[in-house]
Amino acid sequence: MIRSILYATDLGLYAPYVLQHALALTRAFNASLYVVHAVEPMGLFAESVLQTYLDDERLKELRSNGLSTVMASIEQRVLEGFRDEVGEAQHELEIIRAVRVVQGDPPLVILEEAQKLEVDLLVVGSHSHGTELDIPLGRTAARLVQLSEVPVYLVPMLQHRSHTEL
Repeated sequence: MIRSILYATDLGLYAPYVLQHALALTRAFNASLYVVHAVEPMGLFAESVLQTYLDDERLKELRSNGLSTVMASIEQRVLEGFRDEVGEAQHELEIIRAVRVVQGDPPLVILEEAQKLEVDLLVVGSHSHGTELDIPLGRTAARLVQLSEVPVYLVPMLQHRSHTEL
């Protein structure tokens, strides 16, 4: 029985396509829909640049206040993207119980959220918008399929493949 679904979005080019699958499944199962977006941690280079130009106090303030501001901004972007996607069917958004933006390694963030929320199904795209076309499965999707304790509904990104590849 599927009572709750976690849709993991990368906010990429194909995110609206994957969202439509998540919404359709949520309606079909009369389930609750949760959304998560993982933000990769700042790299070593960016961290070293900040340390070069900011003193310890400002760096600490930026890490605490700046990060929460950025996360809230991304969360707002996710919601605005959903509003644009559903257009006049704004009632579709009522089935979304929560949108979370979390910093960390995407597969681990998604698996942790799935466990916390005790969802019955994960919905993800097979590729990120930056993945090479000749790679059959993106890194995050592959890790989720390998490690998830609940079924993973994988939405293929077939739009960019030619018919000869199928």
